[in-house]
Amino acid sequence: MYKFYAEVIKNGARSGHSGVENEDFKFDLTETDGEIHGTVTALTDLTFCSLSLTEEREYGFNDLFYANGYQAWTTSREFCKTDALKGVMSLSKISKFTEDLTGISGDYKFASYGLPGIFHSYTYCYFRHRGQRAITLYGSRSERKGFTVFEADMNEGTFKIYKDIEGLELKTGETYEIFDIAVMSGDFDTVMDKYFFDFVGCKKPKISHLAGYTSWYNYFQKINEQIILRDLNGIDRAKEETNIFQVDDGYESAVGDWLRVDSEKFPNGMKFIADKIHEKGYKAGIWLAPFNAQKNSAILAAHPDWVIRDNETGKPLLGCVGWGGAYTFDIYNDEFREYLKLVFDTYLDDWGYDMVKLDFLYSQCMQPRNGKTRGEIMCDAVDLLRELVGDRLILGCGVPLGACMGIFDACRIGCDANKDFAGPFYNKLGVNCEIPSCQNAINNAIFRSHLDGRAFVCDPDVFFLRNTNIKFTLQQKLLLGKINAVCGNVLFVSDNVGDYDETTVGYLKSFFENKDYKIILAEYVSHDVILLKFTENGKEKQLKFNIKNGNSNIGKVMQ
Repeated sequence: MYKFYAEVIKNGARSGHSGVENEDFKFDLTETDGEIHGTVTALTDLTFCSLSLTEEREYGFNDLFYANGYQAWTTSREFCKTDALKGVMSLSKISKFTEDLTGISGDYKFASYGLPGIFHSYTYCYFRHRGQRAITLYGSRSERKGFTVFEADMNEGTFKIYKDIEGLELKTGETYEIFDIAVMSGDFDTVMDKYFFDFVGCKKPKISHLAGYTSWYNYFQKINEQIILRDLNGIDRAKEETNIFQVDDGYESAVGDWLRVDSEKFPNGMKFIADKIHEKGYKAGIWLAPFNAQKNSAILAAHPDWVIRDNETGKPLLGCVGWGGAYTFDIYNDEFREYLKLVFDTYLDDWGYDMVKLDFLYSQCMQPRNGKTRGEIMCDAVDLLRELVGDRLILGCGVPLGACMGIFDACRIGCDANKDFAGPFYNKLGVNCEIPSCQNAINNAIFRSHLDGRAFVCDPDVFFLRNTNIKFTLQQKLLLGKINAVCGNVLFVSDNVGDYDETTVGYLKSFFENKDYKIILAEYVSHDVILLKFTENGKEKQLKFNIKNGNSNIGKVMQ
């Protein structure tokens, strides 16, 4: 039996309701075998703040709860009663400004973190008993009515389902579907297939395996035509295993000025680069953050009226801290939509790129607006991108996954990897759940691997094999490469493969090769140690490693 609770705003006053029928609205709950449906009907004009259902649930020492993080970069894994889902670091709370900056890419303003035994999950979650394959999954059919959140409180013994409907405005007599949720139990893979294909309606992605190069993790924005062409020639050493070559950030004059290529860096333009990639027989990919414009961009100076504004202050809403700070343009602005159409027509039709990597998408739904919830806004944004890109490939990044499942062709499933395996000092402080980190990238690659081939093709981010400009041991390099190969099917390096020795080229080919991997079991066997059981072309293997330092049996696994 669920306990019901909702908060609404009517005539400027906020009130709470524990009854499903009251003077403000009526809530109807229907539970059938394997599904939960809930609708609300407004009896007066009102704005919703929250709505939840809570039931009692017992949790044992070996019970695990899978929490899917807010967006593609957010920590996602199985948790037990003694674990804690950490939020932003405590030092960031010295002021509202620092707290806003460190929490800008996550859900920290509207979700709870930090308490042991309490975890929340977006779109879907599951319960599993340690060492077993059977799961019980709860999952939303769609996030188009708002993000669906599942919360396990292993201390109080409760399980809560709530909808992020902050900002939802309903008129008198209007009915709104709140919950459309599946409840499924059984073998892990059987349940995942049934949820993603049968309930959500995802189709098998039209691609199955991408392997190649992206420029970001060696040069960041310091790329030019010479570097790109040199590395394009270098990856020919793994030509049979390579099928994509992607140019990342740094070709544009400023983020947001997508049609102003930096002519000093790329004197022959970006069509020239795409043509050179195609001459090699590879798909050409290119990165952009379609909704963002850095503070000194020409597009922002020309169109400040396109920017999303803070609901409270009315000032432009900062969408990300990169590039000295960037604002976000509003997808509901018709002029901006026309500009975005011109951008994609240019990249895809005029320049000839086959794939766009679309980044920092979460910035579009940081706050509810126009009477729409965050989930509605994000789904509208994803639909717009799919419409503009057409049948070309989309690799999503920095996006709430529930909005793009079955729509994007591929998607990042973790944060950026770091060129230092141990990470800089701020990683150890735990700045947030989205900050670049090899540990979080590895963790998410494993615990979101079930999305691969179901919701989209998984991109676990890059691995490194070069000897310069990184802080990795050989064992750490091989560990990251193998995990990416086992757990995903978008495999990138940012190295100049032309510098590799023959042994390293062999490692690259092994990781790029499209092998038949199947994960049998993955779980934390102690605080920092993960056991990954899988088959590789039918042969069973076990990879056991310490996620903090990379100590592992990778040498044996690679044999």
